[in-house]
Amino acid sequence: MRRILITLAALATLPLVGCATQQRSDTLTTTLNAYASVVRWGDFHAAEQFVDPKVREEHPTSSLEMARYDQYKVSGYDEGKGPTPHGDFEVTQVVQINLVNVNTQSERTITDRQTWHYDEAGKHWWLVSGLPDISRQ
Repeated sequence: MRRILITLAALATLPLVGCATQQRSDTLTTTLNAYASVVRWGDFHAAEQFVDPKVREEHPTSSLEMARYDQYKVSGYDEGKGPTPHGDFEVTQVVQINLVNVNTQSERTITDRQTWHYDEAGKHWWLVSGLPDISRQ
């Protein structure tokens, strides 16, 4: 009888695990879409709010770096094959971002290797790799 109760209790928690996984997946999709949207509009000030607060505190974006972001308009954002999971709480994504320099009108493409981590307590995905590095040629 005890085995049956333990088995039933274990089976009862399976839908909860599935719900948590689905909620985490839905939250990831929403977060990645929102981040892509603000980057496509070239709003790197808003994009910075997706960066993990601990990362922002340890590596604050300088006014010079923000001025550099303001010097570019985004002309393309391609997620490629989308996010790749690394366990339940981390995904990586490689994105190609096309940038146009507003001063010279020259266009270039950068590769942004994003790492996203799920904060279980806050039920939120955070970008831990930081904003794309646009300083590289």
